[in-house]
Amino acid sequence: MKLKPNNSKYTTERSSNPLDERIVPLFEPDILSSTLFLASHRRKTFLQPEKALMLAILDDAVNCFKDHVVAQGGRGKRLFDEAAEWILARDDDGLFSFENICDVLGMNAAYLRQGLLRWRKNKIANDFGRLFRYERRNRLSLATSR
Repeated sequence: MKLKPNNSKYTTERSSNPLDERIVPLFEPDILSSTLFLASHRRKTFLQPEKALMLAILDDAVNCFKDHVVAQGGRGKRLFDEAAEWILARDDDGLFSFENICDVLGMNAAYLRQGLLRWRKNKIANDFGRLFRYERRNRLSLATSR
């Protein structure tokens, strides 16, 4: 078999130029890129239901905290205590811990925790003030009716 010397299609000689060796891989097909792309895309879609579950857990805890903050006993008090314990736990490293859920959802756990505690303090102060005004009004009306 005889090769034509000037036709690059048939030449067997390789250039010894280091620049050519660096350029050639740029034009070769990248087999891993599509595999890696599909793997990362597939992972994102699998994480979406888990994020939805985490958001539902966080939403339920915040609602239990806010709805039952002034509960004195029974089921409401138990729901508030469980939510408050979960929200205030700082050293829990479980998958569905408050800190981890906030981290996965891109929220600042300390900021959310501080906001809930500030809301609770204001809610209790407002309810206490309302109760105090109500009792004072009733004492005054009882005293004047005698």
